[in-house]
Amino acid sequence: MAGKKRAKTPLEFRNTQLADALQTQDMAALAFALRHGPTVVPLLRPGQRDDPRDTGEVWTYRDSNTGDIALLLFSDAANKPAALPPAVALQSPDWLRAFLTAHEPEITTVFFDIAGPHAMQAAPADLLAALAFEA
Repeated sequence: MAGKKRAKTPLEFRNTQLADALQTQDMAALAFALRHGPTVVPLLRPGQRDDPRDTGEVWTYRDSNTGDIALLLFSDAANKPAALPPAVALQSPDWLRAFLTAHEPEITTVFFDIAGPHAMQAAPADLLAALAFEA
């Protein structure tokens, strides 16, 4: 039939493997999930829709007492606290590796699903090592 449009399935902003790894608090499973699936990243500024090179500006947390900077990553956009900026991006393992490599000197820690249900924390160097490992 002419004129019928297919309904687009909405993009899911989640990584089920990452959620499972966080639930079990298994670092090996976390590393596998990061190497093989996307990560939900909060954005201060979303990217331009007509420019695929513009991935937006990643939001990071700076502790006002210490100045330490933390990168917050999520297994599901639903786990992002409402207090954070509303925009998110679904980023690839290659993007995460490049971002951590570029900003490792500034980022002191990485939190996963900081508001729960199964929060976890890792050092950027540990995540880079996990992302580099290929079994």
